[in-house]
Amino acid sequence: MTTITTRTVEYLADGLTMIGHLALPAGADRRPAVLLGPEGMGLSDVERRRADALAELGYVALAFDLHGGRYLDDPEEMLARCLPLLADPDRMRDIGHAALDTLRAEPRTDPDRIAAVGYGTGGAIALELGRAGVDLRAIGTVNGLITGRPGEAARIRCPVWAGVGSEDPIMPPAQREAFTAEMQAAGVDWRLMVYGGALHAFHHPPVDHAALPGVGHHPQHAQRAWHDVVDLLTECLTSAE
Repeated sequence: MTTITTRTVEYLADGLTMIGHLALPAGADRRPAVLLGPEGMGLSDVERRRADALAELGYVALAFDLHGGRYLDDPEEMLARCLPLLADPDRMRDIGHAALDTLRAEPRTDPDRIAAVGYGTGGAIALELGRAGVDLRAIGTVNGLITGRPGEAARIRCPVWAGVGSEDPIMPPAQREAFTAEMQAAGVDWRLMVYGGALHAFHHPPVDHAALPGVGHHPQHAQRAWHDVVDLLTECLTSAE
């Protein structure tokens, strides 16, 4: 296994002191980088492990924070914070920009090769960075198929990959269709993978606290979605190396 280095990083966003998890690959050279966003509950060991896994693959990875160092395991508290956030593209962009600036400030980061990948709310933030015209090499979103303000998807300048469970009641077929129609109308290079039989947050290991209805882990599709994300990064960040 490749030796990696990890550390916490603090930065300001949304009126909070955010606490992200930065993972660095072995070596001293500049490397392509990935901004990694969590589900609405917030940053947890799940995302930290994913950032570490990306570092083992040779990427600088920052798993960013949503709630000022808190993990919201109460579904009602999570919705009370995330629903207004998801309805406010400018707030999402501010959170994403602050994390992205932190990632870019890392000396190991190649600023010309950065991708944004997110899950749920974190995926919506990745998409909003694209709609803001941020120079990214790729955007990946898992069960975060949120449409944006009219016309702004035309600012997306990179491939977009999206994954969703076929039985996800939070991202139902109508939401998928609206998202793909937005991407297509904007001329985005987009892909949608529908994982048969999977619920919302199918990628996330089971939790020991209450969860929203329609949420459930699907081990096989979780692995498949991870491989699909890694393939996206290989294609868009390292294929020219």
